[in-house]
Parts: sequence; C-alpha cells; structure tokens
Amino acid sequence: MKTSASLVAIGGDISWKTALLHSARTAVAAIASLPIARCCHLSETYWAPITTLVVTQPSLRETASVSGERLIGTALGATAGAIVASRYGSSFNMFGISVFILGLLTSAPHLGRSAYRIAGITLAIVMLVPGTGSPRRVALHRFVEVCIGIGVALVLTVFWPEREEPHINTRSLSA
Repeated sequence: MKTSASLVAIGGDISWKTALLHSARTAVAAIASLPIARCCHLSETYWAPITTLVVTQPSLRETASVSGERLIGTALGATAGAIVASRYGSSFNMFGISVFILGLLTSAPHLGRSAYRIAGITLAIVMLVPGTGSPRRVALHRFVEVCIGIGVALVLTVFWPEREEPHINTRSLSA
C-alpha cells in the first residue's frame, strides 16, 4: 500500500516534494520561453514552450541528451523541408520520399529513432502546413523556436537543478 506522501508512477515512487519541484521548474521554463520567442517575432511562438516541455528533465545530463536529439532532428527536418518544398513543392510523393531519406540519414551517424521522429515531424510542419509562408521562412522559424525552447530548458536546469532521487523499483518489492 502506498502512503499519501508519494505519487505512484510507472516504475517507481515519486515524492510529492519531487513532483512539486519538477512541475514548478517545468512551468517556469515553459512560461519563460514564450515571451522570448515573441520578442523574436516568430510566426508560431508556441513551439518554444512545447519544446521546453518536451526536453526539460531532472538532470542536466538528461536534458542535454534529449535536447541534442531534438536539435539535430529539427535541423535535419527543417533543412530537408526547406530544400524539397522550395525546389519540388509539397506533394505527398515528395513528402514520403523525404521521410524515407531522413530515416537513412539519421541512422547513418547512429542518431537514433528519436532524432528521426523529430526530423519527420519538422519536415511535415515545413512541407505540409498550408499558408504559413515560404518553406525557407517556416523552416528557419521552426528551428529558432526549438532552439529557444531548448536553450531555456538548459539554462533552467543549470540554475535550478533538481536533486535526483534514487529509483525505487516497486515491482521487486511486491514479489
């Protein structure tokens, strides 16, 4: 039976204090990234806090790891989207071929599936979202929005670190 002093999570217990701290840190980071993106006059500023929410982790090591994959994936997807959409348009065939090629590119340097997923998502945003501007502008804005979100998450993690709790495996306790 769990006590009221912890939240049950998949794979372990999280204390209320840890949950409160992580939630506060993440909320502050998400809030901070939005006005920064707005000051840059970006077209879809909501991507900055979305990125911050995705990459903010308890430790700098974890945040940097997730951020690196996201940054590389975004850069690849934005570049591919800008080039393909500018030269060949945004047809379903070109989109499919581009997704396939991104899969090959992200597997070559062993970047992993996370970078591939992010590259594909960014490619889709650049190529398939109608009426948001030229593909090059959309790609540049998307990349900058993601960079702002990552930057805020990294700065916050450095200046407001979380103390990592030891992982408790509840499955082994119940056996």
